Amino acid sequence: MIHISRGLRRITMPVAALAAIASALSGCAGSVPPLPTTAVTPADGVYRLGLGDKLRVNIYGEPQLSGEYQVSGNGAVTLPLVGDVPAVGLTARDLETALTGRYAAGYLRSPRIAVEVYDFRPYFILGEIQKPGRYPSVEGQTVLGAIATAGGFTYRANTKRVFLRRANEQAEYSVDANSSVQIRPGDVIRVGERYF
Repeated sequence: MIHISRGLRRITMPVAALAAIASALSGCAGSVPPLPTTAVTPADGVYRLGLGDKLRVNIYGEPQLSGEYQVSGNGAVTLPLVGDVPAVGLTARDLETALTGRYAAGYLRSPRIAVEVYDFRPYFILGEIQKPGRYPSVEGQTVLGAIATAGGFTYRANTKRVFLRRANEQAEYSVDANSSVQIRPGDVIRVGERYF
């Protein structure tokens, strides 16, 4: 037990409790791992669909079935005749194959289908930033570019390191604020406070 005198009161606290508090406080600043090189660029270099992506689906010779669709909250694209087709995690080519299979199963003879992403889902930036919120994804957007787009840091911000969570992942990584790491659609950037 450690006894801490405070004014007229005396606080008694087990050493294990003090160690736990110290560990928690030290973990706030430095326990987030750096972004691994495997997370800098996708393993296969191919864009995978996610919630909110907007697609242009062209079914050749079927203008009434072709059109613009969005990957909805249930992770699917809803098309005429075939209904919901799972899309999250697929590439545009994978979705073309899935749609061709659905339409060929009793609806169309030898369907030819093309899928194009025309509007990517947004990325998000929050914390000590002038204008936190959601921003449209742009090809080649970097961490530094995203910070600039959101109006720059607040006066309390840690301007050296920010935290990045990749879309559809739970882990958060520490990233150099001036890095050229590219932001992907659905990513979340968090700008923390600096420690004086």
